[in-house]
Amino acid sequence: MMTFTDWDIVRNLLLAARWTVLLSLIAFFFGTLVTLPLLLLRMSRWTWPKRFISAYVALFQGTPLLMQLFLAFFGIALFGIDVSAWTAATLALTLFTSAFLLDIWYGSIRALPKGQWEACRCLGLSFGQTLFRVIAPQAMRIAVAPTVGFSVQVIKGTALASIIGFVELTKAGTMLNNVTFEPFKVFALVALGYFLLCYPLSRYSRYLEKKFHAAHHH
Repeated sequence: MMTFTDWDIVRNLLLAARWTVLLSLIAFFFGTLVTLPLLLLRMSRWTWPKRFISAYVALFQGTPLLMQLFLAFFGIALFGIDVSAWTAATLALTLFTSAFLLDIWYGSIRALPKGQWEACRCLGLSFGQTLFRVIAPQAMRIAVAPTVGFSVQVIKGTALASIIGFVELTKAGTMLNNVTFEPFKVFALVALGYFLLCYPLSRYSRYLEKKFHAAHHH
């Protein structure tokens, strides 16, 4: 019978935590790439793109991430395309992330006074110049705190990727438990791992929010 020392358990969980962090970063990176063009379309005057984007946001915010992971993994396989757990997890988390980032960033732009757009128009600035030189820098200050706060949800969301066989922190915990038969110890360490990843981000998000409100009221 192979015996696992506590150090082996911790080492294996740390190795798996790398994939949790990497998957979260990839989801955020691709989520941003998907969000930016959708954000521009949402701000346009065309009606059809806005309807499509509203449906997109409603779909990915209104359905469980677990279902999205299942559909990405098993749904694409129905078309005869072999999908790895990595690809399916990346796809599902990218779409999930973009739906929430779209709302956060669009809300941050909408929070700015409408008069700024009009003032820029009077000064002869184009839509693009107004957006990138005047609106975006201010909206980014508003968006930073909720964006950092949302990153915690993405990290927790990666835990669900274990369902489709992606070996991150949760899946590694399940596999270690099958070997050690010490569920309390293993999953307490898994929980500690998520806490160490998420707590600093939560604190930082709250700090940014306070800082922003303080600057706003001065």
